[in-house]
Amino acid sequence: MRPAHPTEQAVGMEHYVSDTDGIGGHLREDDEHFRVRELERFSTEPVDASLDAYPHLVFRVTLSGWDTNDFASRLSDALGISRERVNWAGTKDKYAVTTQLFSVYGADPADLPDVNGAEIDVLGRAGRSLEFGDLAGNAFELVVSDPAQPANVAQITDELHAFGGLEDEDTEGTVVGVPNFFGQQRFGSRRPVTHKVGLEIARGDWEGAVMAYLGNPTDAEPEGTQDARAFVQETRDWQEALERFPNRLRYERSMLHGITECDGEPGPEDFRAALERVPSNLQRLFVHAAQSYAFNLMLSKRLERGLPFDRPVEGDVACFADTDAPAGLELPDTDRLQRVDERRVRSVTRHCERGRAFVTAPLVGTDTELADGEQGEIERAVLDDLGLEPADFDLPGEFYSSGTRRAILVRTPLEYETDPLTLEFSLPKGSYATVVLREYLKVDPVDLG
Repeated sequence: MRPAHPTEQAVGMEHYVSDTDGIGGHLREDDEHFRVRELERFSTEPVDASLDAYPHLVFRVTLSGWDTNDFASRLSDALGISRERVNWAGTKDKYAVTTQLFSVYGADPADLPDVNGAEIDVLGRAGRSLEFGDLAGNAFELVVSDPAQPANVAQITDELHAFGGLEDEDTEGTVVGVPNFFGQQRFGSRRPVTHKVGLEIARGDWEGAVMAYLGNPTDAEPEGTQDARAFVQETRDWQEALERFPNRLRYERSMLHGITECDGEPGPEDFRAALERVPSNLQRLFVHAAQSYAFNLMLSKRLERGLPFDRPVEGDVACFADTDAPAGLELPDTDRLQRVDERRVRSVTRHCERGRAFVTAPLVGTDTELADGEQGEIERAVLDDLGLEPADFDLPGEFYSSGTRRAILVRTPLEYETDPLTLEFSLPKGSYATVVLREYLKVDPVDLG
């Protein structure tokens, strides 16, 4: 196996599974070079259906230069309605051309505004709003700029096809497989520290969690920011640190404000309160990133042991495929789990070979039951090394997590063109395009962003 980039190793992605040199290059030279289209499962009634029964107007929007949240705010402002009446299934990036569904409660097609950078196509009406579960996955069309060795795309594709272990029957393109790592974005592309904060939270070290967020200077940041982080890390002079942190670091400054308002020396409850000053979604992300880091390490250790990703061994925990997934998309349903004992290895292997089942690893939480056999040894060893156990996630408020399991392999039919070098593939929700692209480019993760 080929060692991963050091920045990836720092978040648990320790290897590439393709040995061929990367094609090099970078992404997003232009928004048009990064296209994402949602694969949804949401049905609508005709647009003239009764508003009483179907009050939600549903439309597909292709956006350029808009992230999802900003467009939703622009839409609600133009309609003169609460932002809460605008819903969608998945959040998309500003620096891309994205196609996704929106629903608006009580709107009429004639009310929809003309917005620069947005093409709106009304689909019909629905009896409920869109929600996250309506997103099955995403289809990608990505252009790689300035590749150094573009011819290597063919050999890498062959190696990823072998790793995926699925034949190409009834598919367009070659089926490739990669470990279903959490991509660099989960931890911070330029400053990967969210998992460090989450690990300290799970260990009950609230001061350590605050310092993981405030400290940890990186070379990717401006020199003044690095100096401010180094200062607070060395001195714990909260008031002076507040003066030094730039205004744009509003979450760090909010934490520091909370600490400076304490009477006397801050204690564990004060540091926890400081963490709780950041938005609830970021609080959850801290813990989710810690779980993701442990998951990545488990996949890396499975690779090192030479265990398969495309089929189970005795002791694994498998899940089955979501039968309502769009055609051509493998979508794991982690609510349907089965332990693979000696009697079931053969039957579950057959399901995996047909794309109907998937081996899983845990996103550890309070309800997690670890695997048996070699995979169980891996899971326990990773948690021991991190000083964690499932009960540690019985945390207050937004930090609590019951855990779940996640497929360890993601597969997709992939097509490519060489002029310009373009990759097309689809992934289930929750999987990262960068975990496919990293195998092809083998560059600094910043160039995958």
